[in-house]
Amino acid sequence: MLKPNLILLYVQDPAESSAFYSHLLGRQPSASFPTYAAFEFDGGLSLGLWSTSAENFHTSGEGNRTELAFMVENDAAVERLYDAWRREGVTIEQELMTAVFGRTFVALDPDGHRLRVSTPDD
Repeated sequence: MLKPNLILLYVQDPAESSAFYSHLLGRQPSASFPTYAAFEFDGGLSLGLWSTSAENFHTSGEGNRTELAFMVENDAAVERLYDAWRREGVTIEQELMTAVFGRTFVALDPDGHRLRVSTPDD
């Protein structure tokens, strides 16, 4: 069985995105190059930030059609992150709300990738 180990986001400026995610995640990248940076998580999953201007970057698509989701333990934790990210100037695309699965909001990274915070489904 295949096990995913990397979420890859295409970014315009890996250094800017790396600084954004370092602050957001509270950790430094595990790898950092002029056109790529990566963050490692427990369980073998990594987040990669790949420059759209890298020599061998190629895509036939445009725009950001995915979400990177962060599940936190309860509604209060969702609301704390919402307040903290707003204070820090993170762009909020979808305001704090209660959806069918619980409290949630969506923020944007510097390249417009959607970052959803929510509680786990019951």
